[in-house]
Parts: sequence; structure tokens; C-alpha cells
Amino acid sequence: MVALGILASRLSGLIRETVASRLLGNSAAADAFSVAMRIPNLLQNLLGEGVLSASFVPVYSFMLNNVERTTTGEKEEEANRVAGAVAALLMTVASVGVLLIVTFTRPAIALLAPGLGEQRFELAVSLTRITAVGVGFAVVSAWCLGVLNSHRHFFVSYVSPVVWNTVQIGALVAAWILAFDLDDIARALAWGATVGSLTQVLFQLPIIMCITKGIKLNWGRGLQAVRDVIKRFMPTVLGRGVVQLTSYIDLMLASLLAAGALAALARAQILYTLPISLFALSIAAAELPEMSRQAKNLTAIAKRAQVGARKVTFLMLYTAATYIAIGDLLVNLLFEGGLFSAADTKMLWFTIAVYGIALPATGINRILQNTCYALGNTSGPAWIATIRVTVAAIIGALLMFPLDRVVINDNGALQNIAEALQLSWALPDTVREIDDVVRLGIVGLAAGSAVAAWVEAGLLVRLLNRKLEKIQIGKILLTPIGAAVAACVSAIFIKLLTKTWPVLLSTPLALGVSVCIYTLTAHLSGVEESRLILNPVKAPFKDKHN
Repeated sequence: MVALGILASRLSGLIRETVASRLLGNSAAADAFSVAMRIPNLLQNLLGEGVLSASFVPVYSFMLNNVERTTTGEKEEEANRVAGAVAALLMTVASVGVLLIVTFTRPAIALLAPGLGEQRFELAVSLTRITAVGVGFAVVSAWCLGVLNSHRHFFVSYVSPVVWNTVQIGALVAAWILAFDLDDIARALAWGATVGSLTQVLFQLPIIMCITKGIKLNWGRGLQAVRDVIKRFMPTVLGRGVVQLTSYIDLMLASLLAAGALAALARAQILYTLPISLFALSIAAAELPEMSRQAKNLTAIAKRAQVGARKVTFLMLYTAATYIAIGDLLVNLLFEGGLFSAADTKMLWFTIAVYGIALPATGINRILQNTCYALGNTSGPAWIATIRVTVAAIIGALLMFPLDRVVINDNGALQNIAEALQLSWALPDTVREIDDVVRLGIVGLAAGSAVAAWVEAGLLVRLLNRKLEKIQIGKILLTPIGAAVAACVSAIFIKLLTKTWPVLLSTPLALGVSVCIYTLTAHLSGVEESRLILNPVKAPFKDKHN
């Protein structure tokens, strides 16, 4: 149910980005909107789903488990009071955060995106003040998700972003009909994001009131469970703050690259996070409440972590093979057209191919982090996140400037490679502000993230193996690798075979053939996780036979 909800929300998000890419392209206005979405996101990352998954969901799920074992309403009332107290605290902190962002927008953008020119800077300030309010509502939406997940109502919480995306698509269509210029299209999209966040909260609240029989805001005075949530909350916030640094460092560095890099990076990260949300998040989100309910049973938690990691790896390896083999077809199908050129497509393909190398590690990290949270360990993942951020920043900074000297021309050919190999430093402003030049600088940032993800995976395994039975990460990765290679080769073959076909036909065919090859090869190799794909396919035939 989590995967189904996320699939719907991500598909609607891709539709939103498809419309936005055609209306805004990788323009200066698109860069400004990317900044406006990234800076207020600090609140959502510090107070949103990741933090609540580590602090609120384990405590609340454990309380609900006690409610299920009793016949009195006393424990249910206490659980509701805890949920209401957490909501009150979140709303208070979020309100203060929104006020600070709106007040200090100019210095924040000057610090975090120093490479913006005057035009992009002023537009980014205007858009950030609009989107900041929407992020405040997004924090409340994350609380709704935590409550629904703890009650095992997964679909509604993860499908609710469809509402958010739909409002933004409506704003873009209206801007197109009214023939807005690029800056006004970006403003319409910003207002759509804010109104959509409010609508997303209103979509979930009635269901929460129904399943909990009413939750009232309170300050949770005298409740030990609230103190436990706060105790877990603080180190998790610090850890998420460190993770947020990765986003801001990428933002800061990308602003120093050629014009359009910010918008291109945002689109690349949409494709990068799509399988993470669809596969890793769905499995991790479903497992966390169950791990938390069995917090005292280390054997059961270790087994769930091992099984979850195998499932995520199986799905992520196929996605990585697809991004490497036919990423250009996917980007062409989703984004190319209007202001988004063929050169932009190739640059984005190179970027998601490098991100693809990180996907198996990133997926495993989600499972391992939630395992730590179920065990009550929130500080360990925070320290490991610090190391990940440092590694990503160093490698990204070293690679991005040389790669930004590699130009992709209209024919898709690479130029200035010899100049890039000289490892020259930052581009001059006169070069960076040329809108119609497509460069490879963001590929360097993707490479930093890829290396850092694998470093984090190794450290998390080492941390958990001190307390749980050994998690065999090497075996988890190597078992389906042969199937991934077969899928990659088959996808490339289909791409070459259908080179002259419309992308609307060649892309689904390449995906269909490669997923069949991957699944069958894995099944014949004894990979149990192949059933994740085979069982849903065989189910209708079994039902018909029965």
C-alpha cells in the first residue's frame, strides 16, 4: 500500500515536472524556483517525516501496541494526548521557522546561493517567501503521515502528495493559458506549491480524526512518552540538519556552475529520489512501526532488517541498470521539448547514471537507519550522516568545476574535454551566465553523492553489527548483480535496435524487455526477491484457475 501510494504521488510529480520543464526549461527563472524550494525545505527536513520516523513513530507505535492488548480506553486516551502534544510542538516550532525564513530570506539566499546573478537573486527572494508558508503546512502533513502509519493506514498518507502536485499542475496550466512570462510562471508555481501543501493537510485530517476518535492539541505536561519523543527528537534533528547540509552544499556549489545547473540538478534529483521513495521508503516505512512494536526482540529486528535490505537491493539494482542503459530515453520521454533541449537530455542522463551507482547503497541506508531508530539509537546515524556530508562535499567540489568546462553541443557531442582535464578552477561570471550553454558540472556533484552513499552504508552496517546478528551486506549485493548486468545489456540492445522509433514506443519496450530479463535471470539464479515481481504477475492467473 505504501508503494502504491508513493507510485501515484511520484507519477503526479513527474507530470508536474514534465509540464514545468516545457514551460520553464533550465532558465534563470527555473533556477530561482529551485532555490525557493530548497531553502525553506530546511524546516521540512528538520521537522518532517524523517525526524518523526525516528522519534515520534517508534514511541507512538509502541503505545498503540499496548492499546491493542488492553480492553480499557485509558491507554488509547494517553496515546492520543501524546500525538496531540507532538502536533502542538511541531506547529509552534514550524511557525517560528517560517517567520525566520521570511524575515531573513535575502541573507539566506546570499549565503546559500552566492552564484546567482541580480535577476535570479531578486526572483528567488520573492519565490522563497511564498514557498516558506507552504513548507510550514508540509510539516503538519508529515505529522499526519506519522499518525496514519502508526495506525497501519499507509495508503492515504503516501498518496496525499497527489493533491499537492495536482494543485501545482493546475497553476502551471493556468499560467500557460494566460501567457505569463517566465518569472510569472515561476510565481504561479510557487503559489501552487503553498496552496497544495495546505490542501494536502486537509486531505488527511478527517481520516485521522476518525481512526483516533479525536486528537486534541495539548502541551503533554506530565507525559513520559512526550519526554521520550523529545529525547529522541533532538539528536535526530541534529542528524537531519547535517543531511540538510548536503542539499545546501549542493545548492551553493551548483550556483557557481553554468546557468541552468540549479534547475538541472533539481530534475536529476527527482529521478534519483523516485526509486528511493517508491522502493526503499515504502519498505522502510512499513517495517518501522513493526520493528518498533518488537523493540525488545533483537532477533526479530535483525531478521526484518536483513529481509528489508534484500528487497530494497533487488529493486534498486534494476533501477540503477535502467538509468545507466536507457537514462537518455527516460529523460527524453519525460522532459525534452519546449525550452528543454537534446543537449539538456544528455547532460541529465549522465547525471542520473552516476546517481544510479548510489541507488543500492541509498536504499539499504534507509532500512538500516530505521533499524537504528527502532532500537532507540538516533545519535549513531547522525554522526555517520556527518561523515557522508563531508565526503560528498569534498568529492563534489573537486570534480564539478573541471566537468563544468565540458560542453554538450546541439548534436550531443562533448567539447573542451582536454581543458577539463587540466582541473581548472571556477568558471568566470561571463561564462557562467550564458543561458544556452549546457555543461556537465552537476555530474561531479552526483559523483560525490554516490561515493558518500556507499561510505554511509558501510558505517551503518558496522554500527548495527555491534548489537544485532551479522548483516551480510556483501552477499545481499552480489546475489542479484548478474541479473542487473543482463538487464543493462538487454536495455542497451533494445535502445540500439529501436534507434529510429519514437521515444514513446522505444522506452516502454526497453523497460519491458529489461525487467523481464532481470526477473527471469534472478529467478533462475535463486534470488528469492524475484518473487516481488513474479508473484503479482502470476496472481491473476492463479485466481482465474481457482
